[in-house]
Order: sequence, then C-alpha cells, then structure tokens
Amino acid sequence: MSDIFETEADEDEADLRELEDSDSEGFDEDAGKSYVFPRPLYRLKLDYSSEAVYATAPKNLVLKPGDRVLLPTRYGSDLARNLGTCEHPVGIRPSDLVEVIRLASQKDIDWADELESQVEEAGSVFREKVKRHGLAMKLIAVHFLVGEPKVLFFFSSDNRVDFRELVKDLVSVFKMRIELRQIGVRDESRITGGLGICGRPFCCHCISEKLPSVSIRMAKEQNLSLNSAKISGQCGRLLCCLSYESKVYEDAKRSMPPEGVRFFWDETTFRVSSVNVITGMVQITGQDGRVLDVNASRFSRQGGKWKID
Repeated sequence: MSDIFETEADEDEADLRELEDSDSEGFDEDAGKSYVFPRPLYRLKLDYSSEAVYATAPKNLVLKPGDRVLLPTRYGSDLARNLGTCEHPVGIRPSDLVEVIRLASQKDIDWADELESQVEEAGSVFREKVKRHGLAMKLIAVHFLVGEPKVLFFFSSDNRVDFRELVKDLVSVFKMRIELRQIGVRDESRITGGLGICGRPFCCHCISEKLPSVSIRMAKEQNLSLNSAKISGQCGRLLCCLSYESKVYEDAKRSMPPEGVRFFWDETTFRVSSVNVITGMVQITGQDGRVLDVNASRFSRQGGKWKID
C-alpha cells in the first residue's frame, strides 16, 4: 500500500506543488516563546477582513468582550472588536502587538455604520472606473477607515496591475486617500467567507488568526489521498486543516514504527505495511503470509531497532 501511495505522489508532484501557497505569512508556533507578554493582552478582530490583532490597553482602560475600540492597524486607525483576553498567546511576536488608542464612542460607531452604508455605492464606482481603464481587476471588498479619511479597495488579479491612473480617478470622486490592495486567493476566501467541503464555515474566515503555511508533505504525513480535489479548499490551495492536524500526526508517529521497517518476531521477519495514527494500529506483514494488526503501544525502539514487546 505504501509503495503505491509514494509512486502516485511522485507522478503528480509538480501539479500538487501548485496548490501550495509560497506567499503565505505562515503561522510560527514558536514565535515569541521567550518573551513575557504584557497582561492583560487582548485579542481583537477586524470585522471587514477577519484578521486578528493582539493589543494592550492604557492602564486606566479595562476592556470587556464585545467592546469596540479604536486602534492603529497596518492600514490606519480603525475600529476593532474585542474578543476577550488572551492568556497563552501562540505564534505571535512582540512586534505584532499594538496599543488601543481608546474605547470607541457612540459617535464612532454611528460613523462606522454611515460609512458601511456607502460601501455598495463605492464598489459600483470602482467597477465602473476599472472597466473604463480596461483593467483586469476583480473587486473583493471595500472598507472605509473610521479613524481617518481613507478608503481601502481589496482586489484580485492574475497579474500585476498598473492602477496609478485609476487611483487618480478615484481620488477625484471620493476626495480622500485611496489605497488599493491586491490580495491572493487565500486572503480572498478569508474576507468573503463561505462553506468548506466539511460543511462548516471557512477556518480562515472564522477561526484562524493568520493564514498557516501548508505543504504537500503534511498531506503525505497524514496518509491522505493526493487528489487535488480532496485536499484543496474553495480557494484552490491546500486545506488549512492539514496544517492544524500536522503536529498531532508528527507527535503520534514518533512512538510508532514507520512504514517499510522490517524486524524479526515470532520466528519470522515482518514488515510494517501501514500505520493508522487515528486508531493507533500498525499493520504488519510476515514472510510466512500472515497479516496482523498490532496496537502501536506494543512497539518499542531499542538500540535503534523496532521490536514488539
């Protein structure tokens, strides 16, 4: 079984590599391990992009879950929603932290609602201008910043786009700063949302803080069929859940013999033909024709060799 699996993987390796996203920021679980994060540390969310932001607050400000605050983002000052305190931050760096400017006032919230009502019209203007300039751009989302006069247009395109003249046209219409952000297919899925093949909302839209790095190696480690339709998401890239479960498989396999290992037991030589991490069972095939399923807990490694206790 193992030999067939590896052969199929090699034949399709070039095509499957296209499913990997080399531009992903990645989620470094070891980042900031030696750093003592300040307390309280808040986990905030930017509703329009589903991005998570970690922040501290001024000493005289205690935030409650659901509070909306004004804070600096990579695009400018904007509103974010507090999801709660973070006791054990994972995969973030000290440089990722920002400080909340202040609690959002009712005026800020009303202004945000007013700006949100202008999004659909702004999108129509953008599409009309794009068509006039003959640019190959697909509009993904529009967002007006609350803390400063600026509008963001997120778009996707197969190629780099020279949109300088387009920006000039948009500035003349909106009379504020314009920022166009070309994003990839994974970011597009995170912003728009949807349902995955599991029937649940996209992890990148409702769970993930960052887009994790995913590789074909992870699918191999989990003994999954290397069928692009089964291991890729709606975005056309590898499923994020492959990354989430990868560590579990790696840890479990350390206590299990790898496929192909041979050892002598019960007066004959056996070969490990398959390993099932989920059930914790190892299938072995003997030279005498026997095929046995053995619990992984019975295996141990001594002197660099595997044996059954």
